[in-house]
Amino acid sequence: MSRSSRGPAARLTFESGGYRYSALRHLVTHPQYDTLLLASRQHAEGGPVKLVELKPVVLEAGREGLERVLEEVRLARFLRHPNIAAVYGYAVRNELPYIAMEHLRGCYLLTAMDAAVAVGRRLSPAFAAYVAAEAADALDYAHRAVDEAGRPLHLVHRAVGPMRIRLGRNGRVQVTNFGAAYSELLGRIRSPDGLLRGDPSYIAPEILLGFLRPEPGQRDVLTPRNLDGRADIFSVGLVLMEMLLASYPLDPPDSLWRDVKRRFPAEVRSEVPTFIKLETLADRVLHFGPEEVQRMSEEVPTPLRQIVSKALSPNPDERYQTAGELRDELRAYLRGLLQPYGAEDAEEELAEILKEASDLDKLAAHAGVERGVLPVPPDIDTDDFH
Repeated sequence: MSRSSRGPAARLTFESGGYRYSALRHLVTHPQYDTLLLASRQHAEGGPVKLVELKPVVLEAGREGLERVLEEVRLARFLRHPNIAAVYGYAVRNELPYIAMEHLRGCYLLTAMDAAVAVGRRLSPAFAAYVAAEAADALDYAHRAVDEAGRPLHLVHRAVGPMRIRLGRNGRVQVTNFGAAYSELLGRIRSPDGLLRGDPSYIAPEILLGFLRPEPGQRDVLTPRNLDGRADIFSVGLVLMEMLLASYPLDPPDSLWRDVKRRFPAEVRSEVPTFIKLETLADRVLHFGPEEVQRMSEEVPTPLRQIVSKALSPNPDERYQTAGELRDELRAYLRGLLQPYGAEDAEEELAEILKEASDLDKLAAHAGVERGVLPVPPDIDTDDFH
């Protein structure tokens, strides 16, 4: 049935925790990313209506699944920052829990990147630097977060990527979804053995090296004992490079990667599906070094090429030691431009790209992963809530 003949999608409405939720439409439905619903949230007794994102959480067997939901909500209490999407709590409908999160009007970075490619243009180097700097600012705060007793959480996001960075139409940038984060939150649940948490497409090499050279006392081969925020710095560097190149950096000619089976075990499984086989992707990360960065970024402005090279150093000791250092260098680059670049400039550039991409003829029947930002081509069906 075509979109035009169906009428408005049936709304999923329920009450939980003293609030009334009404799902308006799917925001993201894609096998590589968390399902997200755009919904309204209002106190059951009335009051203002707020737009939120609902993330359904498929529970594991037993009580552990619900405990993971509660852990994510609890962890969010210690992450109050304008560049981090807030978590309001969780709701339950028919025994299925949903994480209720802040919705920033705009789009995910992946949507902006897809839109730019669709209309034959690139994100400007300044736009890329601005987004990366704002993301680094959020992560610097998260890496320094403490619990209610002042104990450091030693938090690592582990899933920084274009679908965890949201761009506001007002130039604001947010890092979202700390659901896969590593932390030393008291009482946290240990990840299952052999489960690669986060997004393998933007993973730091030291996480993968945990299984090759496990440290004494390391309980999980995919969680090194010395894992820290520098892993997220690598992820931000990879996202920055992708914005600058308008292509995924770890997708070069296959001839560069030869000993896949020897370097990564097939029994290790990823928390989310990947568009490249996990063992192949891991091998590419482990081979990715300064020479590849320099070769691929020849057309990138020299200051940004130097920043990317440092952020993507295979050795964490040779990277920026804090996300704040990365943020400061990116902001210094932006201030040093002939026309300094900031939130208003990012807002204007994003608006131009989305406006151009809203032309259905240029979309080539491709609406991207995120829904509701770009028009849906007339031959693409939309699904109702059930």
